[in-house]
Amino acid sequence: MPPARLAVPDRSAQVKRVLLGLLVANLVVVGAKFVIALRTGSLGVLGDTIHSSVDAMNNVLALVVIWIAAREPDEDHPYGHEKFETLGALVIVVFLSITCFEVVRGAISRLLSGSAPVTAGATELMVLGVTLVVNAIVTLYETKRGRELNSQILLADALHTRADVFITMGVIIGVIAARGGYWYVDPIVALAVAATIVVLAYGIVSRAVPVLVDQLVAPPKRIQHAAEAIDGVVRAYDIRSRGVHERRFAELTISVRGDATVTAGHQVADAVEHRLRSELDFHEVVIHVEPC
Repeated sequence: MPPARLAVPDRSAQVKRVLLGLLVANLVVVGAKFVIALRTGSLGVLGDTIHSSVDAMNNVLALVVIWIAAREPDEDHPYGHEKFETLGALVIVVFLSITCFEVVRGAISRLLSGSAPVTAGATELMVLGVTLVVNAIVTLYETKRGRELNSQILLADALHTRADVFITMGVIIGVIAARGGYWYVDPIVALAVAATIVVLAYGIVSRAVPVLVDQLVAPPKRIQHAAEAIDGVVRAYDIRSRGVHERRFAELTISVRGDATVTAGHQVADAVEHRLRSELDFHEVVIHVEPC
């Protein structure tokens, strides 16, 4: 029998629980940063606040996407709805792009205008430090759960939250420098924030696009060797694979001896299917049998 797999509804429920917890944490962080941005007038803190608010919106979006992705295959989507989760990861890139544009625009404006320096006290810096720790913990937890559940949306959101960690570190540096009279450090830090966002957005796209364009999920040679190890298979060829999460699909053609009966040919195909399911964790395997 093939190894037990995590059921789609159970996996989705676990992802939803993670996202709900992260939503609460992100709302707390956003509230704290927004208050600091108003009190200090820091462009870097404001950009950081906007970025953190996008984290909260991502959580809401992800909850909706996971609800859709958990649906069973139907007539219009015979391969399931799991790709909606990957599509949701790309939507995160859109939010990141908006954040990046606003941060760059504000930073350039401040550099050109040379506006008033940022003022921040020990209390504001302490609160920023606390949000930094919270985001670091959230990033580690979300990355761990994303890998355990093989969730594209959690891993993408974890990358987004990881940006908060580096961004907040930069903002703290900018605020401290601004207190010393170096006002231009704050917009420069904001530009560094934008560069970080671009790098992380690229990371999300590089993970999501291969799934959406049906990039192979297992090397054809590996599938070929597994199939040809079955007694009765002369050759395996025309090998394809695709899929996402626990729904991985493979299609291949095997040649059997020309004098084999139809029943014998199907028995060989069943053995190949069982091997590919158990060893390579395919959800569905389609095998064409040809005589040689």
